[in-house]
Amino acid sequence: MVLVSTEMLPDTINVVPTIDDALGKLMGLQRDDGHWMFEFEADVTIPAEYVLLQHYLDEIDPELESKIGTYIRGQQGEHAGWALFQDGDMDLSATVKAYWALKLIGDDIDADHMVRARAAIRAHGGAARVNVFTRITLALFGQLPWRGVPVMPVEIMLMPHWFPFNLSKVSYWSRTVIAPLLILMALKPKARNPKNVMLDELFITPPSEETNYVTNPTGDVTGDIFVVLDKVLRRVEFLFPGRSRRKAIDAAVKFVTKRLNGEDGFGGIFPAMANAVMAFDALGYAPDHPDMVIAKTAVQKLLVVKDDYAYCQPCLSPIWDTALAAHAVMEAGLGGADARVVDANRWLCDLEITDTKGDWGLKRPNLPPGGWAFQYRNDHYPDVDDTAVVAMALNKAGMKVENPVLQRTINWILGMQSSNGGWGSFDAENTNYYLNYIPFADHGALLDPPTVDVSARCLSMLGQFGLGMEHTTVARGVEYLRAEQEDDGSWYGRWGVNYIYGTWSALCALNAVGFDMRSEMVQRAVTWLKAQQRSDGGWGEDCATYWDDRRSEVKQSTASQTAWALIGLMAAGEVDSDAVRRGIEYLLATPRNGANWVENLWTGVGFPRVFFIKYHGYSSYFPLWALARYRNLKKSNSERVMLGI
Repeated sequence: MVLVSTEMLPDTINVVPTIDDALGKLMGLQRDDGHWMFEFEADVTIPAEYVLLQHYLDEIDPELESKIGTYIRGQQGEHAGWALFQDGDMDLSATVKAYWALKLIGDDIDADHMVRARAAIRAHGGAARVNVFTRITLALFGQLPWRGVPVMPVEIMLMPHWFPFNLSKVSYWSRTVIAPLLILMALKPKARNPKNVMLDELFITPPSEETNYVTNPTGDVTGDIFVVLDKVLRRVEFLFPGRSRRKAIDAAVKFVTKRLNGEDGFGGIFPAMANAVMAFDALGYAPDHPDMVIAKTAVQKLLVVKDDYAYCQPCLSPIWDTALAAHAVMEAGLGGADARVVDANRWLCDLEITDTKGDWGLKRPNLPPGGWAFQYRNDHYPDVDDTAVVAMALNKAGMKVENPVLQRTINWILGMQSSNGGWGSFDAENTNYYLNYIPFADHGALLDPPTVDVSARCLSMLGQFGLGMEHTTVARGVEYLRAEQEDDGSWYGRWGVNYIYGTWSALCALNAVGFDMRSEMVQRAVTWLKAQQRSDGGWGEDCATYWDDRRSEVKQSTASQTAWALIGLMAAGEVDSDAVRRGIEYLLATPRNGANWVENLWTGVGFPRVFFIKYHGYSSYFPLWALARYRNLKKSNSERVMLGI
């Protein structure tokens, strides 16, 4: 069925049949209540940790484990280890967890894939050299002494907000992971491990003899100071009064239970949920305790189970998927009055957060709540990025700016701007960079500072709602973007891979707020984007570009990154350029599988250099959006020519 007009436009590549077909297939994935949700896949650490959790609790499902084992084995790289992203380098911690999970599942350690993985682990220094979170898991299973883990006293829960380390000073994802983890680190329970699986063969030196576990992850003098502090705390921790320890544990439990979030899970993310389950178990909660039941249920909802394999997702992405899919289908021709768009917007409006002042309220105590989460529900942690995208979709469908929903959104977004002019994802002013030097923070993802991509989305929303360069908030936001532009003209992408994502976001924002798109700042970005185009007409950027010495690394073009580059160039007025034409031709020539363009690289980020994500929806709605935007702009330009404008 043809969904939009197939009339050819002068000097336009015939994109309409592809738009119609892709639109129809994307609409076929819309759920009965109006929302979309695609799979949300991370590296093997999450399914491996799910297996570890089940063995920690002795709640093993052999059939499910067998399917997870198939998935983990299928991700093993040519280097014999496991990577953080598709075709990436071996990551030691991910490889240890994958090997460990497979051994728990029952794989013979003399099987070829296990022999090769074990050799790779030992060649990289052995299991004693894994990251902090993996070492904590090893300690919980009795594989490593607790002295191999940085000291994190549960009394942190009692520290005032002005104290140098307090949960309010770190990101939402850090505080939801840390709070139950502090309980575990205080109680030091031991996993049931019913098969008594040990990992002695992965250590170069017996774990009991290892001494140099806790090191400075940065090599900086500040890091050295924190290592010394860790040694001091280790010597005096036993002197902490029992009464204060019990009070601190109670505070941690209260923090978790207040944010338990029903079946959508504590923090909405697997690591926090799993830690909450283990903490409840360590506290002696019975299997039928309501908090334990709901915490386990939330974990189970993250599973993706196929006929021949299974894996665990890090979280669910329904609001993000629905908002972006709504933008794409409206760009492709569905009007705001279309019943399917109405259903999507009604579903989104029902999930607006209006009555919970989350953790963000500590820095913004007088700001009324407003916004949307990333997951179905996560009311304590609305996502600034999602909120801006949802609001733009609602407005695009016909909701007036004067509507109370959008007024609440505008007010909240304005209030969440940080003092440097940018926006973070969940908090304002989350910039205590010294905390990245503590031994516990060897992952480098403890904070939620302002980023270009989130800031750009907020500016795009404000611009769509009529706020331009004359508005103080907008002007400060634009200056933030100016300050963050790289020397080569690009912008760093925090939540998408990488400079293409950041540059697309920034160009769209500048266009939306009425910035001069002929300016030197914009033209440098346009020049950079054009220079990144590959010989096949597409754009592609590897996750490895998050390492400074690999910034130019590209393996192949992808449909989603090509779409970002195209939308960015078109925002800069390049719709008639040869680069855009070639990019459109690339999308038309790229094979599709149902609603998705086929692409083999991951383009999403959890934490740069630490945790990467494959958004299964990106290769569906972004290419459709780009093709439809191209058609619409070409049609608009043609009409302007005919009218003599």
